[in-house]
Amino acid sequence: MNYKEGYVYHIKDEYFKKVNDPNLMQNKENGNYRPTFYCIRDKKTSLLWLVPLSSRVEKYLAIYEKQLKKYGNCLTIVIGEYDGKPAAFLLQNMFPITEKYLDHIHTRNNNPVPVKFSIQSEVRTKMKRILQLHARGKKIVFSDISKLQALMLDESASVNE
Repeated sequence: MNYKEGYVYHIKDEYFKKVNDPNLMQNKENGNYRPTFYCIRDKKTSLLWLVPLSSRVEKYLAIYEKQLKKYGNCLTIVIGEYDGKPAAFLLQNMFPITEKYLDHIHTRNNNPVPVKFSIQSEVRTKMKRILQLHARGKKIVFSDISKLQALMLDESASVNE
């Protein structure tokens, strides 16, 4: 599947089986394609970074507000709207993949649903900051993104040889 910037995707089960990371939000809760993932290409590595979306906004709004009080900002959650409904973009659960693992783009009435540009910008800015902090040894994301990134880069390298 080809990646298009600014959209939300569903991921193949194959990815979750391959990486075997219990800290990732698993696919297909109750037989549905859930969660959905906002997808951003990393220009340095060409990997795609996926940010899970949650409709449980009240739960994540409480965490967001707690972090705002404590730190003055919240890097790990973006509260916004997607597909006409409130949504929480969970950067605390982000992870890298390759295009091979994209199953399909999220649609409404057979039309891809874009993420609002303002939310795209906020997610991209916070993701960049999280990756900078991660490079300095700060653990902000629940999964082992260093391990996942190495796995995806190794897989990409072996495909391109």
